Amino acid sequence: MGLIKAAVGAVSSTLKDQWKEALRCEDMGNEILMKKVTTPTKVITNKSTVIVGPGQCAVVYDNGKIIDATAEEGVYTFDTSSSPSFFAGQFGAVFKEMWQRFTYGGATAKEQAVFFFNIKEIIGNKFGTPAPVPYQDWSHPIPNQMTGKMLPLRVEVKCFGKYTFRIENPALFMSQIAGMAEVYKKDDLVEQMRSEVIASFQNVLNELGTSAHQIPVLELPSQTDEIKQIMDEKVFDEPIRKRGIQLEGFAIESVTLDDESSKKIDQYELGSNPYMQQGKLVGSYGDAVVGAANNANGAANGFMGVGMMNMASGGVMSGAAQGPWANANAEASQQIATNAEKTQENVKPNTVETIDSWICPTCNATRTGKFCPECGAKKPEAKVCPVCGKEVSDSDKFCPECGAKL
Repeated sequence: MGLIKAAVGAVSSTLKDQWKEALRCEDMGNEILMKKVTTPTKVITNKSTVIVGPGQCAVVYDNGKIIDATAEEGVYTFDTSSSPSFFAGQFGAVFKEMWQRFTYGGATAKEQAVFFFNIKEIIGNKFGTPAPVPYQDWSHPIPNQMTGKMLPLRVEVKCFGKYTFRIENPALFMSQIAGMAEVYKKDDLVEQMRSEVIASFQNVLNELGTSAHQIPVLELPSQTDEIKQIMDEKVFDEPIRKRGIQLEGFAIESVTLDDESSKKIDQYELGSNPYMQQGKLVGSYGDAVVGAANNANGAANGFMGVGMMNMASGGVMSGAAQGPWANANAEASQQIATNAEKTQENVKPNTVETIDSWICPTCNATRTGKFCPECGAKKPEAKVCPVCGKEVSDSDKFCPECGAKL
């Protein structure tokens, strides 16, 4: 059994009178994906005709098997004496595999039908992220204070848009989704597809936000080609492809930042550099400076920690005394000096114990008194912290008691 293409103009010729039955599917529009067409007796009479319209694919089904198919527009004669023709266009290999392998268990003893598939691009399918998703925005880079490298600003976005799809493999679509349904509509599928499209899109967002692409968050709507290319290369839409469906187009219509992300970007753009937000210190460095300045009991110790952090960052903040940092640093330094004076008033210097004997730094002899009787060298004075009075050694750079710089 097979399909034989009729001559051009046969529909209006005398051959039309010879056709026993005419099986056709009117325009399937944008809603019908598959439709089953048969006769009242469910048997297709020999020499009946099958009419395939533009954007349609016709698959002839006989008693549980696919016996022929075509994706070429035209008029065909159903001939029980012919072999499968496979006038398939782009589906040649697919139809041949259907003919060899496609069966339905438990089919009725005799049932014949033609399944028409809508192979046009199905348009106007909306999608949207139900909740904000993270995105790395390289258009607002911030420096890593420990390494000095630039990092993207993390924001949360909601995206809305539309996608289009096409039935790419009728065999998979029929076996995985539509089955033997009398009619299968887009509405039966689109809800499930929407969640899978969103999952695929989130994977694409992760790629667009990497250092390899660095797409600014507000430029996402213009990345239609880039999104489709990444989705194809990474096969992020694999669950959709396994149903015989191919995503054709993907367009982002709007990108919305959540309130916190909008605030981040506003503060970033109002500042004169990535460390500033409206003239104030930001991040962990700013918190450390403010904490040190307000710590009346250990201002020097707190500020020493800030200094060590600055040194550890490879001198990222070494220019803090210039530019927009100057005012903030001056205020913090003044506060620290005031607190240090208060600390001095409350601290009673420790009394350094009298040393009976000492080593002369000139002749290395053990001496007593204030001067060496041999060389006249003066006895070395003990080194103490100017803040807390604690005795320290010559090698100490910071006081081990209060952290003051020596």
